[in-house]
Amino acid sequence: MNLIRSYNNWRRYRDTVTELSRLSARELNDLGISRGDISFVAKKAASAQ
Repeated sequence: MNLIRSYNNWRRYRDTVTELSRLSARELNDLGISRGDISFVAKKAASAQ
């Protein structure tokens, strides 16, 4: 079961990074995220569930 959970967390991380990377600097700023924080935010999102 850990393998499935790890895979799902990884997919959630990659999807979040992809979506946030598509946003402009202004859109990220509106969310309170800098481009350098994308990885951190994605890791936090992936481990939230």
